[in-house]
Amino acid sequence: MKNIKLFIVIPAYNEGKSLGKVIDDLRSEGYNNIIVIDDGSRDKTAEIAEKKNVYLFKHLVNRGLGGALGTGLDAAYNLGAEIAITFDADGQHFVGDINNMIMPIVNGKADVVIGSRMINSEGMPLVRKIGNWGLNFITFLLFGFWTTDSQSGMRAFDRKSLCKIETKSNRMEVSSEFFKEFRRHSLRLAEVPIKVIYTEYSKAKGQSSWNAFKIVSKLIIRKIMR
Repeated sequence: MKNIKLFIVIPAYNEGKSLGKVIDDLRSEGYNNIIVIDDGSRDKTAEIAEKKNVYLFKHLVNRGLGGALGTGLDAAYNLGAEIAITFDADGQHFVGDINNMIMPIVNGKADVVIGSRMINSEGMPLVRKIGNWGLNFITFLLFGFWTTDSQSGMRAFDRKSLCKIETKSNRMEVSSEFFKEFRRHSLRLAEVPIKVIYTEYSKAKGQSSWNAFKIVSKLIIRKIMR
């Protein structure tokens, strides 16, 4: 896919322990258009990104996942991306899945693609499976769009969807809000299975039950107020 202008968007908050390796792994597979959003980190996240010579955008304060993704996806569009992929900074994503993620877009079968951890969820902790299914169900009830993995951090967007999607959430609920935008703009969605690399570090960075409760609460409030 050398002729496609592909950008990798990495939101990062206090990811100094893992970010360098994530960037190195991407570069080793030929992915050189990398955008890192330092979301008000208090560690060496920004310093590491600067040394790796990526496109670096800094938030002076921690805005949250939604704010970081908004900055990163806007940057990708402005830099001329034909496809942008969001990619977690904690090392849980497998670089080898990127090619499969972009194929539905390249083949004209989808505008957006979700990398689903649930199609083959072997190794995923049971509590994560239950929590993820619950958030999938809430996402469906609120926005009428079913997905097997509403909270996946690996997503691909074509240029048209980058232009149209407008999320308002600054925090974790943005993952579900994307589906509202998919439906609002009649974007074609595909899902592909992805591999997840579970480490003690990546597990610790995952969502807690309290975070899941906050996501549901904010989604319901946003639905009522829209």
